[in-house]
Amino acid sequence: MENNSDIVFVLHGLNDSLTNRQLYFALALTSYLFTIFVNLTLITTVCAEKTLHEPIHIFVCNLCVNGICGASSFYPKLLHDLLADSHIITYAGCMMQMFVLYSYIFCEFTSLTVMAYDRYLAICKPLQYRALMTAQKVAQLLLLSWCFPLLETSVGTVLTARLSLCGRHIRKIFCTNWDVVKLSCHADTTVNNVYGFALLISHLSQTGLILVSYVHLIRASLRSRSVRRKLVQTCLPHLITLLVFTLSLVFDVMYSRYGSGAALQALRNMLAAELLVVPPLINPIIYGINLHQIRTRILQNLGLRAEVLTPHT
Repeated sequence: MENNSDIVFVLHGLNDSLTNRQLYFALALTSYLFTIFVNLTLITTVCAEKTLHEPIHIFVCNLCVNGICGASSFYPKLLHDLLADSHIITYAGCMMQMFVLYSYIFCEFTSLTVMAYDRYLAICKPLQYRALMTAQKVAQLLLLSWCFPLLETSVGTVLTARLSLCGRHIRKIFCTNWDVVKLSCHADTTVNNVYGFALLISHLSQTGLILVSYVHLIRASLRSRSVRRKLVQTCLPHLITLLVFTLSLVFDVMYSRYGSGAALQALRNMLAAELLVVPPLINPIIYGINLHQIRTRILQNLGLRAEVLTPHT
C-alpha cells in the first residue's frame, strides 16, 4: 500500500448526471459572496463603532468570523467541482479541509455557549453584569472559544492521520473524519470511535448547559416586560440557530456511522451542507436585524433611517 500522502480521494457526493453545472456554480458563487458580504458588514460595523464594543456584539462578531471560516472550508472546493469533470482531492487537501471544517463546527458550539452565558449574566444578574463581564473576561472567553475547538480538532486529525488507508472513494461532497476512517486498512479504529463519541457527548453537554441557561432566562422574562424584550431580541435567534445546527449535526453523524444504502444519500448531503451554508449566512442577518444598535448603525451606513424601515421595540 502506498503512503497516505500519495492518495488522491474521489468524492462522490455530486450527482454524476448533474446538468446545468453553470447555473449551480452561479448560485453557489452568489451564496458564497453574499455570505462573506453580510458577515464582513456586521464585523466592520461593530469594529468601527465604539458604542458597539459591548460583549454581546463582540461575541456576535466572533460568530461571524467563524462563519466565514466555515463557509471557506466548503465553497471553494464545491465551486471547483461544479465546473470539473472529476471530483478529486489530495490527502493533504482532505486533511486540511477536515481540520478547518471541524474547527468551525466545534467553535460554533463554544461560541454559542459563551453567548448563552453572556445573556444569562445580562438578564438574570443585570446589577452584577458589568463587574462579571469585564474586558479581561471577554478576552478569556474569546480565547476559550477558539483554543478548545482547535485542540479538539488537532487530536482528531492526528488520530485519523495515523491510520493506513486502503480506499479512495468518499461518498460525500467534502471530506469528513468518519468517511476517511472507514477507508482504513482493517486497522483498529476503537480509539477514533471512542474519541468521536466523547466529542459528541461533550458538545451535547454544551447544548444542555445552554438550554439550562434558557430555563433561567425564561423564568426571568416572566417577571419583567423589559426582560422579555431582551429575550426576544438577543436570545430567540440564538436558540433557533443552536437547535438547527445541533439537529443537523447529530443526524449527519448518526447517519455517517450507522446509515447504509443510497436512499438517504441526497438528504444526508443536503443536511451536511446545511451546516456549512445556512448558519454562516443567516447568523449575521438574524443578529443584525434583532440587535437594535447594530441594525441602526448598518442602516445609517447605508444612508437609510432605521425608524422608517423598522418599528421601535
